[in-house]
Amino acid sequence: MIGRLDEVVFDCNDPAVLAEFWAGVLGGKPHRRDDDWHYVDPPGTHRIAFQRVPETKSIKNRLHLDVDVTDIAAATSAAEAIGAVRVGNVHSDTAGSFQVLLDPEGNEWCVVHV
Repeated sequence: MIGRLDEVVFDCNDPAVLAEFWAGVLGGKPHRRDDDWHYVDPPGTHRIAFQRVPETKSIKNRLHLDVDVTDIAAATSAAEAIGAVRVGNVHSDTAGSFQVLLDPEGNEWCVVHV
């Protein structure tokens, strides 16, 4: 083992907006380290941080978060109420069901139920 996971960091244009959004999704409070770095410490999991970068997102994520929920439809509606955008319909396969969503900067993520 080389080390342990400290935090997951999103490059973004507006760290404050994403910290507020993800606090609404995962719980915890948004924190500001400085104008270019905000973070959330969701209960029971790793820190999610947001670092300002000059460029905008231009292609599909190579990594995304899956958020375990008990009711995909209710979770999707709650996420949309705080700024998420639904992408397509619910998908189901042998691993379970999931709904793809976008955060306020267009990063893909999923609500999942297995």
